[in-house]
Formats: sequence, structure tokens, C-alpha cells
Amino acid sequence: MKLLTYRYNGDEAVGVFDTSGEKIIPIATLGLTYPTMNELIQHATAAELRTLKEAAAKPSPDGIPYDAVTKVAPIPEPRQDVICMGFNYLDHVGESAKFKGLAPPTVPEYPVYFSKRVNCAVADGAPICGHLDLDPQLDYEVELAVIIGKDVKNVLPERATEYIFGYTILNDVSARTLQTRHGQFYFGKGLDDFTPMGPWIVTADEFPDPPQMALRSYVNDELRQDSHTKQMLFPIPRVIAELSAGMTLKAGTIIATGTPAGVGMGFDPPRFLKAGDTVTCEVEGIGRLTNTVG
Repeated sequence: MKLLTYRYNGDEAVGVFDTSGEKIIPIATLGLTYPTMNELIQHATAAELRTLKEAAAKPSPDGIPYDAVTKVAPIPEPRQDVICMGFNYLDHVGESAKFKGLAPPTVPEYPVYFSKRVNCAVADGAPICGHLDLDPQLDYEVELAVIIGKDVKNVLPERATEYIFGYTILNDVSARTLQTRHGQFYFGKGLDDFTPMGPWIVTADEFPDPPQMALRSYVNDELRQDSHTKQMLFPIPRVIAELSAGMTLKAGTIIATGTPAGVGMGFDPPRFLKAGDTVTCEVEGIGRLTNTVG
């Protein structure tokens, strides 16, 4: 099922799409009183989730038309910084090394983890403040984002996907000059508006275990990135198991699983974003996330 956060008649709420994909059923009408997606993820019981799934499997004549609501990122204010993965696709490792003037890389033995500060995630269709006055080297990165569904600590890889609530799309917008200048990712990837996310969460039961999805990005309708999650160097179960060995991943935790080749810095010469450019990130089975640089 597809769960979303939306604004209607001035109120922000959580809903589920009916089977048509065009009508929203407010979860409050189904007896669920969770005001935010974070609250739903943290506290919904198995019975309540079944109620949502049953409602989503039918048409809802009284549902709210999707085109009548204001879009909001599915988790507009994450509980903690987003956990991100660097260099989880080998072709992106290569283009990054080339941009920095480094020798061609070998396959990394361990993942690179970093955090991304998110004051408020940007919704599908909303503009991105590019902060081009701080850095003209603005870049895009399509990523599959994993949403943890319950607190997890010391889980084995073979059981890790049991803790996944669902998946969404994340654009890991990046200021490359800042990223390179400071020798780490936090500042260059953590500016306001640098985390477009959405347009909704698709629950994990809609996908095989682990999921197999194509990823693509477009700039002004031109295909830039075109890859597949099967190209990940470090699969999702390993990542969850490895992280949970040393930290508790709380319900609602968002893990961005890395981007493939085709980002702006990978071209020769680089093709960075400009004001007015529109970026569309697409993940198979989830949908499209589109934003324009302001």
C-alpha cells in the first residue's frame, strides 16, 4: 500500500491511497488517530496496518481526490538525521574519483556512512533552494530510501528486512564545492532544501525480499542516471545488520542507500544544476519525485 502525508483544508494528515491510486483515505476515518507518519510507523499495531491494507485494496468513493491536496514529504521532519551511504554503486565510485583527480578506485571492502541534516524534507513538486550563492556546483543523486519500521539492535542479515516498514525516493542534493572543500559530506549535503523525498512510502510487503528496483534520474527530461538496485555493492540486509550492531536504529529511521553513476560531476565537463532546472528521480515500484531548482 501507499501511505502519504498531505495537507487538505489547512490541516496536515496521513492517508492511504485506495486501489485506484487517485483517492486518499484519511487514516483518521479508519479509526487510526496518529497525526504524523512518524507516529504511525512507531506505534501502529499489526491489526491497524491490516485495516489500512484492507482499505487500500478497495475503491473509496468518499476519498479525497489526490489532485485536491497539497503534497507534503511522507516524513516531513525525520526524528533524526538521515543515514546515508556513499559509494554503494561502483560506477559512481569511479566518476567521483575522476572528478576529484584521484586514481581509479578498487571495490571498497566496507560501506561509507554519513548523516544528512534534514530540518524539513521537500515534497514532490516543491522547489529546491539551490544555494547557488554558496556553491554553483549543485548536483542531484537519485536514491532508494529505506524506512525502518521498528527499533532494531543486533539483527542478523537474514532477518534484517523484517524491520523495514517501506521504501521511498530520496534526492541527495549535493553542493560539490562545499563537499570537496571541507573533506566530508555533512555540510555540502545538509543545506536547507537538500532532501527532496517522496512522493509517498510504499510498504515493504509490496516488494520481493530484498527489493529489485530500477533507478533513474532526469534533468529537464534528459535521462542522466539509469541503474538498478542489484548493482549495489552492499545490499540492504547487510547495511541494516552492520549499523544495528553498534547503534539502535529507531522506528522511522531513514537510510538512503547510495546513488549510481550519471550525476552532474560525472560528465566531462561536469553538468551541474542551474536555477530553473527540473530534476525527476524515479524508482521502479514507487513512482517519481520531481523538483525544480529555485
